[in-house]
Amino acid sequence: MSAVAIAIAGATISVFLGGAGSAVGVGLAGLSGAGVISEKPELFGKVLLIQALPGTQGIYGFLGGLLVIFKLGLFSGEVAAISMETGWLLFFACLPVAITGLVSGIYQGKVAAAGLHAVAKDQANVGKAVIMAAMVETYAVIGLLITLLLWAFIEV
Repeated sequence: MSAVAIAIAGATISVFLGGAGSAVGVGLAGLSGAGVISEKPELFGKVLLIQALPGTQGIYGFLGGLLVIFKLGLFSGEVAAISMETGWLLFFACLPVAITGLVSGIYQGKVAAAGLHAVAKDQANVGKAVIMAAMVETYAVIGLLITLLLWAFIEV
């Protein structure tokens, strides 16, 4: 396996796991949201806001993958000649955003779903539901920051 292929595998994992976490999280929240709007359709806007929160992990994973693609020069058409060490460094730099995106996306979806049940009982709970779900997001942001820091120090 070439060094570039290893780096691209890291980018792929970043996008895949972040996207999977978001897909599951948004799906979980959507299941609860559908129940809420079936009873109270006027809450659709508030429900949609809370359901969308777990979607950011997919964006973070995409950004992690995009950083590797830029670092390798794949958009310019001139692929960088990198060592195996650099390939593995780029691969491992993608893991923080990938893993935190997967796990936090799923758990943020669960928290958002629970928050939607609170909103169904009293729409004044929207702010509280958003804050509770946003707390889970913190760890995806930390994963993204670590990936960004690692990426910044890898020389190609």
